[in-house]
Amino acid sequence: MVRLSVLAVLTGALVLAALPARAADACDALTAKVIRLTGASLAGRAGAYAVFRAQDAERMSLDCRAPARITIASLDREPSPAYFALVGLAARALTGADAPAAEVLALNLHQDSLLASAPRRGGTGRALMLCETGPRADALRDDLTVCRVALRVGVSRIRRAG
Repeated sequence: MVRLSVLAVLTGALVLAALPARAADACDALTAKVIRLTGASLAGRAGAYAVFRAQDAERMSLDCRAPARITIASLDREPSPAYFALVGLAARALTGADAPAAEVLALNLHQDSLLASAPRRGGTGRALMLCETGPRADALRDDLTVCRVALRVGVSRIRRAG
């Protein structure tokens, strides 16, 4: 009986030790996908975070913790169309969303945020997006446009009868 308990404890410890490695592998794969689909280059990686260099954004970062999310920031209050194309590609990499639809959503949310002077949220496919403009007080305070993309979780497209 004692041997069985020791065996159960050791098995549990091995399973728990494998979880961070599996999470790191998943983050590596997602980081590679973001690079491949957006054309950005990896600037650094620490744990569940990856930072990229992208021509059309001041900052681009990936947080692999569930639910994974990408932040794309611009110094411009009204960024070029290439910025919104990058947001669309990032949404495709993270969620599988249609890149042109995500690009249009980002542009519309950005315009709505400019008009309302407040962040605006929306979604397309499996992508949830928040875009905001204007002065900020957080770590992105120098960036006048910030869009965040996250994977929509827990939403089923198929509803059961009853």
